[in-house]
Amino acid sequence: MLHIVACIKQVPDTKVAKINPKTNTIDRASAPAILNPYDAHAVEEAVRLKKRYGGVVSVLTMGPPPAVKAIRKCIELGADEGYMISDRAFAGADTLATSYALAKALEQIAKQRPIDLIICGKMTIDGDTGQVGPGIARRLDIPPLTGVNKVVEINKEKGYAIVHRKLEDGYEVVKSTLPCLFTVEKEINDISFAPLPNMIKAARYYPTIWTANDLENVDRKQLGLKGSPTIVSKIWTPPKPKGGEMLEGTTEEKVEQLLSIVLEKKELFQS
Repeated sequence: MLHIVACIKQVPDTKVAKINPKTNTIDRASAPAILNPYDAHAVEEAVRLKKRYGGVVSVLTMGPPPAVKAIRKCIELGADEGYMISDRAFAGADTLATSYALAKALEQIAKQRPIDLIICGKMTIDGDTGQVGPGIARRLDIPPLTGVNKVVEINKEKGYAIVHRKLEDGYEVVKSTLPCLFTVEKEINDISFAPLPNMIKAARYYPTIWTANDLENVDRKQLGLKGSPTIVSKIWTPPKPKGGEMLEGTTEEKVEQLLSIVLEKKELFQS
């Protein structure tokens, strides 16, 4: 019986989100809040592993009270229970402070039921850093396996996991001890449709919510804005790339024009 915890986040839908011209940050009120797409695949994989090996899937998030909706979405996908840490003390957290707070919550969950595997999405669409998962693993002193696109085997009795990690030119097969942490690619699975019983359960579900005071051995200097050494000073929409330049004239004239352009940009071809 495995105990798998999926760490998730509620994020603004960046397909429709706008940039606040005064603050140069994402205007979260301009877009609906959704379950981070990469995290949805993390939950889906956790549920599939539960069906394959047996066990329990928990989900954990940090956020304001409305983030309960993201946990309910995970219950629809097949998760068994949810935990949320919510407190003004967590506000303004960067990836360092976020990984610290989530690690403390995971330690508390593990006291209730030992954790065999933690699964995170590769990254969140509102930050794109991919730092929280490895940060959690570092704080818990467990192996981080990033870019996982296939889980080959989980063997709790012998204490190991075998996965495929995505590389630029293929993949590598990695064996790790348990417990460990995965960050997963979207291609690891396809999201299943939620069955009606799960939807009914999710509509009525209310997660366990902890404040900073509920977590044990917490250094408040490492929480929220106080524990965040990085600051996003500006976000902007990149300009649209210019269209290609059409060369006109005879074949000889086009060759001369092309050669002239290449010579002007020769520094781009120098190693």
